[in-house]
Amino acid sequence: MKLLNRIMERAKANPRRIALPEGTEIRTLKAADIILKDKAAKLILIGNESEIKTLAAENNLSHIEEAVIIDPETHSGMEHYANLLFEIRKSKGMTIEQARALAKDPLYLGCLLIKNGDADGELAGARNFTGDVLRPAFQIVKTLPGIKVVSGAMLMFTPAKQYGEDGLLVFADCAVNPNPSAEELAQIAVCTAQTAKALAGFEPRVAMLSFSTKGSAKHELVDKVTEAVRIAKEMAPGLLIDGELQADAALVPSVGQSKAPGSKIAGHANVLIFPDLQAGNIGYKLVQRFSGSEAVGPVLQGMAAPVNDLSRGCSVEEIVSMIAITANQVTL
Repeated sequence: MKLLNRIMERAKANPRRIALPEGTEIRTLKAADIILKDKAAKLILIGNESEIKTLAAENNLSHIEEAVIIDPETHSGMEHYANLLFEIRKSKGMTIEQARALAKDPLYLGCLLIKNGDADGELAGARNFTGDVLRPAFQIVKTLPGIKVVSGAMLMFTPAKQYGEDGLLVFADCAVNPNPSAEELAQIAVCTAQTAKALAGFEPRVAMLSFSTKGSAKHELVDKVTEAVRIAKEMAPGLLIDGELQADAALVPSVGQSKAPGSKIAGHANVLIFPDLQAGNIGYKLVQRFSGSEAVGPVLQGMAAPVNDLSRGCSVEEIVSMIAITANQVTL
């Protein structure tokens, strides 16, 4: 895909320091070898150094030696990272002993590397649950100023070239928030527009989806979406956004003209914001399976530094793409 090629080329042009807390996970190691061979990022592998080197040798991963390897059990900086965690969390009741133990957890250590300025971003999730990846990120890296909610966007490469940008659309939130409030939904919309512009390179046209279009149905769920549109416009006055819109009204020009005449978004949306996680997660998976689309992500957005989560069923190729995307997010 041309976009992923462009993302990879941008990563190569400005290699970033990306921490991989699952340094002993074989798919991650294979992806790391590819990234290091292509010089698309400077990688920090977290895990048992002997195990990482053994796995690399057994699988002929000759470029792993170019990575920085941090073994939490032996690294000379562990007391510093433990003290950093203690200072961040002592107001929540954390003791220095608890901080020393948690700092050895690769998922916590990856975030501490970012907080300390030793890494630019992190990617994990090939063997860890999403909640375990996000918990230390929320505690240590935290969110961007003015943003209280983290969300997950999917880059959807579809064969339906008549929709979005030559078949490319960005869906959110597909990964994190089960039932966002109107304010949270607005923040998701603004962050997703920024992600679309920075990663996909197009001017976002954001549709806030619902089962109603412009008052065709009355319900508190519809009210939440319309309120989110109002808040998003206040947050980002120049953003092209409209709602509430049904999916066909958002995507199909003739339907958009019929259901929402005069809308600049209806029938021309390239960013779709779903009203809750059930709709977003189900929606992207249906599109992916029924149409043969490729879904890349989730790209986590709203964090003060890029921390991304993988599916535990991810492929080596998907990890390679997500490392490049994480590197690209550093410049957002």
